Amino acid sequence: MNVNTPSRLKKILAAGHLAVTSECGPPRGSNPAVIEKKAEMIRNYVDAINITDNQTSVTRLCSLAACIHLKLMGLEPVLQMVTRDRNRIALQSDILGAASFGISNILCLSGDHQSFGDCAQGQNVHDLDSIQLIQTVKHMGDEAKFLGGGDIDHPPKMFVGAAANPFADPFEIRVPRLAKKIAAGVEFIQTQCIYNLEKFELWMKMAGDRGLLEKVYILAGLTPLKSAGMARYMTDTPKEEQPEEGIKICVESIERLKAVEGVRGFHIMAIEWEEKVPEIVEKSGLYPRPRIEGSD
Repeated sequence: MNVNTPSRLKKILAAGHLAVTSECGPPRGSNPAVIEKKAEMIRNYVDAINITDNQTSVTRLCSLAACIHLKLMGLEPVLQMVTRDRNRIALQSDILGAASFGISNILCLSGDHQSFGDCAQGQNVHDLDSIQLIQTVKHMGDEAKFLGGGDIDHPPKMFVGAAANPFADPFEIRVPRLAKKIAAGVEFIQTQCIYNLEKFELWMKMAGDRGLLEKVYILAGLTPLKSAGMARYMTDTPKEEQPEEGIKICVESIERLKAVEGVRGFHIMAIEWEEKVPEIVEKSGLYPRPRIEGSD
């Protein structure tokens, strides 16, 4: 396994292609076949696959181990890492562990509160927040230093990402928060699921007015919804109560968002519905995925 393997996702974006990422949730057990089966479904349709880190505070196979399984399959993982469960010693250690397996993409997150999960008595750590984690990854890679000041042998060179929620209240701080993440060193953003296209377009315009769109790659987050009832969050005119309508809405949203200045790709979140990702990518005109020399 090569240490500091260059990020294929970064190369795709730098070449000006619309990137496509998706994500898989690890199992509530130690059988890697679960994550391998999910990843195999979308292998040829995405540029990288996020592995969630105990999403919704429910205990699962760790993100790092699942990313290693994907790497062994010849796929490109994005390691999601939350600050909820680890102090700065453990965070830095896991970053080194990921780099040692050639994992070159990381998404820095705070994590859902433990009260959402299956172990409400668990204690939040949050020694660092998500912005400080971005700074930590960049510091370790660029300065070859630990936060404590010690030197790093073979520093981790990661393509550093973060999430953004254009819809949370208060809306007026959404763009300034994006600016803080960019100032911390973030290189790509995957947004939370876009239900309100107009509000997302306004957020992108406000980010553009601040000159932020030239400083970061933004991947618009979309989730195919399985019923028209769920789709009411996205449209005022839902039709039949069937999954095909959710797929259609997702594809139509991608087509519309392709025209938005600063959208550099799409993050398709189809947790436990991974088999629909190929259909969405094909119908959106995002298939086949571009080949990047030296990355395949």
